[in-house]
Amino acid sequence: MKSLYKITFVFGLMVMVSSCRHSDSPNYQYMPNMYEAVSAETYSTAPVDVFKNGKEGQLPAAGSINRGFEPFEYENTPEGYALAKANLKSPLDSLDRNSDKGKELFEIYCISCHGAAGDGKGKLVEREKFLGVPNYKDRELTEGSIFYVETYGLNAMGSHANQMSAHERWLVADYVLKLKAQ
Repeated sequence: MKSLYKITFVFGLMVMVSSCRHSDSPNYQYMPNMYEAVSAETYSTAPVDVFKNGKEGQLPAAGSINRGFEPFEYENTPEGYALAKANLKSPLDSLDRNSDKGKELFEIYCISCHGAAGDGKGKLVEREKFLGVPNYKDRELTEGSIFYVETYGLNAMGSHANQMSAHERWLVADYVLKLKAQ
């Protein structure tokens, strides 16, 4: 008899719980902030009271630099090039100078225009896509001038700062000086 009461009670409880559900209004939520975001749209035109100017997307603070970015002390001007050529020295010591890695990077980024020997006769020059690529032996090069040109670019050559880190650019500069000496 007791089990009949228990079964009836459980059945009645299930009927009551299921009858409370109304499809037009949702049930209670335990933590509504986890389901419905309180955030504002970043670029919306609606004013936001969080910041002084009422905009959600803010500009970076003055003087801030991107993570991983290494500032270069020479400006992208002819005067900056002359200063880098005269004063800039490689931070690589004898253990860091890896000519195999420098050669590998040179073959990836430079060989198509400058050629394997640095004579300015790469595949793109042979196919006349670029003209006037100089021979390394005909130019007065320093490690500072090479690093500067890799960083900012010069004439038709673009910057390689976004493809190579500063360390890799120094390795390529070291390899270019070795090609010039050969």
